[in-house]
Amino acid sequence: MSLIAGTIQKLRVAREVPPYGFFLTDGDSEVLMHYTEIIDKKPKPGAEVDVFLYFDSEDRPAATMKKPLITLGDVARLAVADLHPRIGAFLEMGLGRQLLLPMSEQPEAKELRPQRGDEVYVTLAHDKAGRLVAKTASEEQLAKLAFRVPSAWRHTWVEGWVTKTLKLGSFVLIDGGVIGFGAMGLIPESERSHPLRLGERARARVTFVREDGRVNLSMVPPKEVGRVEDADRILAFLEERPGGRMPYSDETPADIIKQKFGISKSAFKRAVGKLMRDGRAKQLGGWTELVQAEEAAGASGKDGHRDGDGPEAGGTD
Repeated sequence: MSLIAGTIQKLRVAREVPPYGFFLTDGDSEVLMHYTEIIDKKPKPGAEVDVFLYFDSEDRPAATMKKPLITLGDVARLAVADLHPRIGAFLEMGLGRQLLLPMSEQPEAKELRPQRGDEVYVTLAHDKAGRLVAKTASEEQLAKLAFRVPSAWRHTWVEGWVTKTLKLGSFVLIDGGVIGFGAMGLIPESERSHPLRLGERARARVTFVREDGRVNLSMVPPKEVGRVEDADRILAFLEERPGGRMPYSDETPADIIKQKFGISKSAFKRAVGKLMRDGRAKQLGGWTELVQAEEAAGASGKDGHRDGDGPEAGGTD
């Protein structure tokens, strides 16, 4: 048997070498286990111990009786403990030491890379020099462990960790709890409230359960709830503007609406439409402005009620 870093093996205690520790052997090779890596009492020569094999800070083979959070070839979710701007992220692997997730395993866009406290699904592998390194778990690797989402999950809110983020959307492994390892989900770009980092914690609503057991997700509230929240936010924005006016209306391009308010143009039209139906705002010449109290009172006295004029609740981006 060869001593392979990243694996847990049962080795025999060959001899003690004070003040360092014990040499362990598989019958062919030996590896040092420092005193600091012993759990409970010291083993005796000839005894067999289960140890995890790794490389120490000087890249020398070493052994520990401590249990790692991940072993060679396995998939696990590890927390980001530290960052290096050129080398990559360092993950906590449960041994009082950290595991490198190289920059090559992270998104090219800096804002999409994991930050401290994020948790990334990775596999444990060897680099070209044989040292232990983390690699981002692939969709195929995660799919083998994931369970199919039951149809009852539709319209429920779930949480999970971002496993990959692309222009088209972000892939999320939804918490499995007692059900299993996790479930596969996709948050399309249009349904993200903001760009999601690799390893970021996300909360989203199940909008569709696919035949393959995966789900589509949305971070955006349902239209009924979103319309009210968006309308309140736009009303507050208008109230802070000089004269209660803003140069944004149904005529404003969707990309400008998205950049300014963080919502789609259809959501913007629904929100402004609500304000207009409530007699709080009006549109004129590409501008949206507040309806003053005396103006609203005059309109009410003249018409007796509002007839629902204004943008339709629907609309397209």
